[in-house]
Amino acid sequence: MAQTKNEYYLRRIHSLLGIIPIGAFLVVHLLVNHQATQGAEAFNKASSFMESLPFLIVVEFLFIYIPLLYHGLFGLHIAFTAKENVGHYSLFRNWMFLFQRISGVLAFIFIGVHLWQTRLQKAFFGKEVDYDMMHQTLQSPVWAIIYIICIIAVVFHFSNGLWSFLVTWGVLQSPKSQRVFTWVSLIVFLVISYIGVTAIIAFM
Repeated sequence: MAQTKNEYYLRRIHSLLGIIPIGAFLVVHLLVNHQATQGAEAFNKASSFMESLPFLIVVEFLFIYIPLLYHGLFGLHIAFTAKENVGHYSLFRNWMFLFQRISGVLAFIFIGVHLWQTRLQKAFFGKEVDYDMMHQTLQSPVWAIIYIICIIAVVFHFSNGLWSFLVTWGVLQSPKSQRVFTWVSLIVFLVISYIGVTAIIAFM
């Protein structure tokens, strides 16, 4: 019983962290990247502003890295142990759950690679995280395709995760409210995907 109860609370924490602060950071991060559509100077200005925030390293560890690590590792546990429940959810929702797991694994790998290509390059080698850094990375067609696919996967994981979050926390209880929010999450997915993909194209 204790293990089941612990699993319940761990899943609640996992669900919450996926929206706050990770989901919020994702939206802010993509909006900053979207400044690249206005040119290199606009992106560098937005990026420099984020870099100038007080106690940045503390904020990053408390509200980004640690939550990301927990959400990612526990998400991998869910991805490789959970099973679809056709009796409880519709066939569509079981497919969404499958895609949620696949996109989560892809997102975990991509975020690690992206951190290595950006923040860790600055931390270990003193490179500037600016427009030129991303431009050089995305000059490779292979990396450009990988980034576009992975950005879409990350955004899907977030937008579909919004639905799961609201169900998990008891906000969406009726079948009608769950159906309605499915369309809301689709709109969220399309809008944020557009922001993310256009930023990638701008860096190219």
